[in-house]
Amino acid sequence: MAARLLFDVNLGRRHKKTRVYRHFNHDFNDSEYKERYRFSKESVNFITDLLEPELCRPTLRSYSLSALSQVEMALRYYATGDNMKTIGDTLGFHKSSVSRSIQDVSQALTDLASRFIKWPSTEGEKSNIKKGFYAIAKFPGVIGAIDGTHVRIMGPSEHEPVYVNRKGFHSINTQAICNHEGRFINIVAKWPGSNHDSFIFRESNIGTYFEAHHKGIDVDGLLIGDSGYACSKYLVTPFLRPTTESQMKYNDAHTHTRAVIERSFGWLKRRFMVLHGEIRCKPDRAAKIIVACAVLHNIALERKDCMDDLECEHSDEPHVSDNIVVEPRNNNVRQFIVQNYF
Repeated sequence: MAARLLFDVNLGRRHKKTRVYRHFNHDFNDSEYKERYRFSKESVNFITDLLEPELCRPTLRSYSLSALSQVEMALRYYATGDNMKTIGDTLGFHKSSVSRSIQDVSQALTDLASRFIKWPSTEGEKSNIKKGFYAIAKFPGVIGAIDGTHVRIMGPSEHEPVYVNRKGFHSINTQAICNHEGRFINIVAKWPGSNHDSFIFRESNIGTYFEAHHKGIDVDGLLIGDSGYACSKYLVTPFLRPTTESQMKYNDAHTHTRAVIERSFGWLKRRFMVLHGEIRCKPDRAAKIIVACAVLHNIALERKDCMDDLECEHSDEPHVSDNIVVEPRNNNVRQFIVQNYF
């Protein structure tokens, strides 16, 4: 409904009253706008058009928040991590409106995750990714780089101990896989910080898929990960104690190739500082904010909307593998790569 029906007592008939949408008017130039919202005005309009069907629902209120206002409030929160009262005071809205907008925008973006964070489905897509990874350091057959990152959250009232990671703070251990361009092609943001990277991978849908269907280097491709994961026929890790020159060359190429996922986490947390600080809400809402930011990360790459001040470095608090994986005695895929490529 674009308007609501009112009853005119004097005339005895109904008529429509046009709904007015509230929006905060600002006079930022393009650079100032991007600094505050982390996207250009054109990209914010693109995001608003995507989300508008979900954000402008029927209501009996005459003065509703425009979809653009809701998107700008959420982007300002993602960009700064400021408390909602501060954002509301800055943009001219009550903190309850800010909270509702962040929740609604995060939900709408999460609902779009399958559209913007998706596994390559065609042979052409898979081939392009493998070629892109190979061009980095001549490491063959890689379909994705995998890693985890801890996103700090406020200690929850329920099951609080399981959210404490090995560094001693509450977090959600977020697993992500990216392609050679740093675009996320898979993300899992739901596990408490005490869970190990290898456990999260084993329990994930993508881990189950690889275990059930992968038969070697000639199928989807290989995942490349650090020593926090078990080396297998579909996920290759570095040698903990390389003994030959070929193994050292393999490790060097592995490090350079895998660095793309660390850079992606760095870009994500520098653009959206809410992920760099502490998300002060319940874990389920925090998880949606993480996925929402990952969707926005991919939208930014798709639209080539780069940040001028964004350094291609990892977070100031680099992720450290939570578990110690014993070096496998025999791994045919990794040994094949060493013998034939290094």
